[in-house]
Amino acid sequence: MKIDAFHYVQLGTAYRGLQPVPDEEVIDLYGGTQHIPLYQMSGFYGKGPSIKQFMDIFSLPEMALLSCVVDYFLGHGLEFDQAHLYKDVTDAIRDVHVKGLMYQWIEEDMEKYILRGDETFAVLSRLVAHGKQLFLITNSPFSFVDKGMRHMVGPDWRQLFDVVIVQADKPNFFTDRRKPFRKLDEKGSLHWDRITRLEKGKIYRQGNLFDFLRLTEWRGPRVLYFGDHLYSDLADLMLRHGWRTGAIIPELEREIRIINTEQYMHSLTWQQALTGLLERMQTYQDAESRQVLAAWMKERQELRCITKALFNAQFGSIFRTFHNPTYFSRRLVRFSDLYMASLSCLLNYRVDFTFYPRRTPLQHEAPLWMDQLCTGCMKTPFLGDMAHIR
Repeated sequence: MKIDAFHYVQLGTAYRGLQPVPDEEVIDLYGGTQHIPLYQMSGFYGKGPSIKQFMDIFSLPEMALLSCVVDYFLGHGLEFDQAHLYKDVTDAIRDVHVKGLMYQWIEEDMEKYILRGDETFAVLSRLVAHGKQLFLITNSPFSFVDKGMRHMVGPDWRQLFDVVIVQADKPNFFTDRRKPFRKLDEKGSLHWDRITRLEKGKIYRQGNLFDFLRLTEWRGPRVLYFGDHLYSDLADLMLRHGWRTGAIIPELEREIRIINTEQYMHSLTWQQALTGLLERMQTYQDAESRQVLAAWMKERQELRCITKALFNAQFGSIFRTFHNPTYFSRRLVRFSDLYMASLSCLLNYRVDFTFYPRRTPLQHEAPLWMDQLCTGCMKTPFLGDMAHIR
């Protein structure tokens, strides 16, 4: 199911297996409300006592496998304990990753699974040319990183980075002081010598952020760290160490393309207009007015469903529910200073470009345009062409 920033389930997005759960049943399951109590919600790292937040690329096969197995069991009348099923599926996904099977399959067909990184190379080269110091911290083993980076960036990829750390065990890397750095040779064998400095061109394994900070003296807002996982990559660095963070959200590219379509802009503009009209005109309670209000409410709900389906028929946009940000969006803006679809987006800006925060209105600072819109004082794009949607 999909949850908004305030822990409310978006009706129409709850599924048991592959089948939608009726809104009435969802509300009944949560005691007559769409709200999920705080004690059931995900903790700091996205896992609560009874709910887990799926929010990264590994979530896709895990969600698909969970849904399909549940659907099979239900369809064949098989009894099962949900907790056991969840654990078995999660363990299976983890084993494919931890035991190296995924790395093996990808390495066997790089062309199929890994894109050429011409734009990535351009970004990295540009940063190096402007005197920036780059580092790579990854949970993947060196053999996989080396083959992948050679495929993406080229054989000299290690010259772009001042420090390369593999099998880092994030997010523990950012909080556990106990694991020391170990140096790896070209064959992947570990050295025994104590690490007193991190050298360019060398490969290091494990370690921890506290030794990293001590050895590099890279601290605070002078560091900008990019990652694609809000918890494993970004949360601790922003909250505990004051680094600047950038989130890589590939789905953003498609979402931006959709919100720039005329259909989306027409639909959203008319939804906003209907919402304003409903709020203003609800004081009229005669029979004819109530009939008009009911028609507006029905039309507004239809438009919301149409807009949702533009992104995904089952769940809609990953960034918002019908009107609120999603729980994912809330965590995204909490743990990242910037977010973008790809590192290559940086090519659109100078290296010394400054991103300024936008002032977003609070509820009591509601934008004036909605009042103007509802009283006809302001011309809104597309509003005159809404007849075909109605």
